[in-house]
Amino acid sequence: MKYIEVKIKTSQENLDPLTCILMDMGIAGFAVEDPQDFQALMEKKNSYDWDYIDESLMNYESMEAGITFYLDDTEDGRETLNQLEVLWKDGLMVQGASRNADSSILDELDGAQNLEKLESRPVPAAKMSWAVVDDSDWRDNWKEYFKPAKLTDRIVIKPSWEDYTAEQDELVIEIDPGMAFGTGTHPTTSLCIKLLEKYLEADQDSIIDVGCGSGILSIAAALLGAKDIAAVDIDPIAVEVTKENVELNGVSSKVRVYEGDLTKGLNEKAEIVVANLMADLVMMLSKDVAAHLTGKAVYISSGILIEKKQIVAEAIEACGFRILEILEEGEWCAIAARYLS
Repeated sequence: MKYIEVKIKTSQENLDPLTCILMDMGIAGFAVEDPQDFQALMEKKNSYDWDYIDESLMNYESMEAGITFYLDDTEDGRETLNQLEVLWKDGLMVQGASRNADSSILDELDGAQNLEKLESRPVPAAKMSWAVVDDSDWRDNWKEYFKPAKLTDRIVIKPSWEDYTAEQDELVIEIDPGMAFGTGTHPTTSLCIKLLEKYLEADQDSIIDVGCGSGILSIAAALLGAKDIAAVDIDPIAVEVTKENVELNGVSSKVRVYEGDLTKGLNEKAEIVVANLMADLVMMLSKDVAAHLTGKAVYISSGILIEKKQIVAEAIEACGFRILEILEEGEWCAIAARYLS
């Protein structure tokens, strides 16, 4: 489907009256980029217990204030675009636009007062540009960067649309992440799989995969020989994507998929629980995971920045576990711990 992407660049003080004009026109959905919002967020970042901050957010000082929104590339969308272009000429808002524009349009918009606010400013009010875009541009273009990747000596992950010939002893996971989190190429995924390879006893172990995402760890466990896997995720989209990928890899007889919040409401016990989440969620889960383990079972966790490994390891130990090992890759780590029943 095609859309009209409209971008309006302006000064920070002009954002509010501009958004009022758009709402007057019936445009209710738009993204506002306000450098002051990002500045306030960065000033308070130490007050939040974040694991990770995107580097692009650190460059807010060079950010230009603006608004982005989309119109359907239809007759109605084009009419709205024409109404906008009455107010802009050559990309700049026309001074006196509220007086020069077709009065019938302004009557419909009820936006003259907001236009006057903009026109009273001594600087150019705003610059508008637009382009027709196809949703396939963002929906599918990422696929060109998702290629087959060897995660461990045995496990290879490949997208469903790529061809790959497995070498001897390789186990290939075929994946289509869809709208779910996880293409399998993140370091935390390979770290978890390495620990599964080490601690999983083929044809014996049952596994609970908490926060299964697109199902990669569950499928890996099944291919490595686990006899029974319960995959759980709070996101219904992830649940559906996991089911599809489980079917794609021919392991439906081993993997059962549930929608749920961590282990709440899950009446399962297993020899291994694997949780590739975030540091805070891993620590929260550690308090409850023992109830879902049999005997001296193993708890594998990741999604943990190395700078937080000590506090997470201590939290896991406080819940009755002994740390077996910690693997590191890049800025991430994974922890394997055994429950001392």
